[in-house]
Amino acid sequence: MVTQDKILIRGELALIFAVFIDAFGVVLMLYSGAGISAISSLPFAFSEVLPVLTLGTWTYLFQGLLIFSLMIMRKRFVLPYLFSFVVGFIFGELLDFHELWIDILPTALHWRIIYFILSYLIICVGIALSNRCQMPIVPTDLFPRELEDITKIGYPKIKIGFDATCLLVTGVMTVCFLGHLDGLGIGTVAAALTMGKGVGIVGDWMDRHFQFATHRTLHHNG
Repeated sequence: MVTQDKILIRGELALIFAVFIDAFGVVLMLYSGAGISAISSLPFAFSEVLPVLTLGTWTYLFQGLLIFSLMIMRKRFVLPYLFSFVVGFIFGELLDFHELWIDILPTALHWRIIYFILSYLIICVGIALSNRCQMPIVPTDLFPRELEDITKIGYPKIKIGFDATCLLVTGVMTVCFLGHLDGLGIGTVAAALTMGKGVGIVGDWMDRHFQFATHRTLHHNG
């Protein structure tokens, strides 16, 4: 129900904004030199080991695997998950789009520190928005949220565990196939270990000040 004490944000607009800034945040974190975000580390590893496909393409292939895994855990076909994959496809294309122009940004050390801090905050905001927009969301954001519902384990623990697993597999892949760690830096590890909490803090702040509704929910309540 819509209340007067909170600012109303349309879920459709929140989703569009979240997908766009999430993709930008991922590319900006990689550009900072501190490492790529944990949720995109596995697709990045595949794009380096098998560069025949772009980072964006590997991203939506990975997201398709996450959707398939959720359906196995649910033991049923879930139609909204397919819409989530469509959003994931757009996210992947946006990754490739941002990579086309990101090189115009300056690369001095102080700028790279700023890029990492901004990218961390951007991704936290994007995920928190995705979790509240009441729309199909990017599978890498959907997976921890749905896993929380399936396992009844708290979201921060699920998110941190998911990110840490992605980093571990990425590290093993790049060392085994490239002979060195690639795409992983101190920023990646720090983000993986803290972003679940960061998303929770941003989400709690959003819950105090905003409410989200889609055209369908507004029409139903009206």
